[in-house]
Amino acid sequence: MSAPTAVTVSQGHPQRWLILGVICLAQLTVVLDNTVLNVAIPSLTRELGAATSDIQWMINAYSLVQSGLLLTAGSAADRYGRKKMLIAGLSLFGVGSLIAGLADSTGQLIAARAGMGVGGALLLTTTLAVVMQIFAPEEHAKAIGIWAAVNALGFACGPLLGGFMLDHFWWGAIFLVNLPVAAVGLVAAVTLVPESKNPRGDRPDLLGALLSTIGMASLVFAIISGPEHGWTSGRVLLTAAVAVGVLAGFAYWESRIEHPMLDLQFFRDRRFTGAIAGAVLITFGMGGSLFLLTQHMQFVLGYGPLEAGLRTAPLALSIVVLNFSGLAAKWATRLGNPAAIGLGMALMAGGLASIATVASGGYAGTLVGLLLIGAGAAVANPAMAHAIMSSIPPEKAGIGAGINGTVAEFGQGLGVAVLGAVLSSRFAALVSVAASSLPAALAEAGSAGEKVRITEAFSSGLESSLLVGAVAVLAGGVVAAALLRRAERGGGAQ
Repeated sequence: MSAPTAVTVSQGHPQRWLILGVICLAQLTVVLDNTVLNVAIPSLTRELGAATSDIQWMINAYSLVQSGLLLTAGSAADRYGRKKMLIAGLSLFGVGSLIAGLADSTGQLIAARAGMGVGGALLLTTTLAVVMQIFAPEEHAKAIGIWAAVNALGFACGPLLGGFMLDHFWWGAIFLVNLPVAAVGLVAAVTLVPESKNPRGDRPDLLGALLSTIGMASLVFAIISGPEHGWTSGRVLLTAAVAVGVLAGFAYWESRIEHPMLDLQFFRDRRFTGAIAGAVLITFGMGGSLFLLTQHMQFVLGYGPLEAGLRTAPLALSIVVLNFSGLAAKWATRLGNPAAIGLGMALMAGGLASIATVASGGYAGTLVGLLLIGAGAAVANPAMAHAIMSSIPPEKAGIGAGINGTVAEFGQGLGVAVLGAVLSSRFAALVSVAASSLPAALAEAGSAGEKVRITEAFSSGLESSLLVGAVAVLAGGVVAAALLRRAERGGGAQ
């Protein structure tokens, strides 16, 4: 059944803000789970006897399955109904959380995390697709801004919530806390969220779904394996070759069939390609730089995990304040998408450069950089998501959300890998010890002076990687703004 008329009229759904609250609750649960597990690693190692490889798979099973299924999940939502897929996603995520919380072996926990990844893929795509359906076009910017702010809130709160739960409960509680949220979300989704889907009911593209899942999962696996196993290792090269071959086959298949899962004609629209380019580079710079910054706060400035999380929180909180207040949406509307994206990414690049130049001088300069990054992200991220979604027909909102999520996963993974490699190579070039990590190098240091020199080498490597991230973000802003401006002048198509 196609979407009810009330969903698409110009004033939007009468209960749209309440529905948005439900959607944001489901979204927050998924985002939290991306970060909360990291703080539980010592407990899992101790209580489940997990080896390093087990821990890696507990983390990677979730991200690999989720990133591999985003396009397929978005396509399924368009075809079978976004409400149905939202309910399915909440159910799978809840069941997976229950199994994970009660797991008594590493194998059970890894399997549960993979199941949660399936639910997470459905939730990430259907939440944004539903937002596009229930709000009128003139409210899309503000609604997407709030949706994007929830991602930032989850990023900030994940380590804090995980630390609190582990201080008061056993490790399984970090998963069981998802159950009441999933239950509330299910009830609200059933009673409040209207159904909507592609009225054409395109035939399912089963081969395309298989190829995209294998290709994206292989690509993400190669990216996250590179720093550990070496970019020229057989494992990484083979996985990367599989990813390239399968994704090339996917593109060829999608260009040949009558009802493709991903219409390659989207890439002829400069709004779409500009927003995609900007989204990759913004997540590349932000994801990689913040990953390294948390290490700097702990290893160089000497903060504990909880204190480091608290001191990183101003970035996310500034995004939340600017988007929930509607200020970022007002600025974006006044400036227009091209200028908003350009300005936002310039602010972010300035923040990264600011942190790079004052990183060894304490927290005050870092705080300024975090606030600049937060202000820039509050303006640029929703504008790019809006550009992607508005360049795709409304009936394809699910696949648009899948593309948006896939781009974010790819950019963040690539940023962590590449900027981490910049830091490691710079650090290795400046220290004479054989160890490649800061803790190992400090353990091998023979004197206090040697430890100071090693710490300074790490700070130098951090500065180089943050500056690379700043250049990437600034380049993304220039490219995205230019393409979007040309699209506005030329009507979109190339």
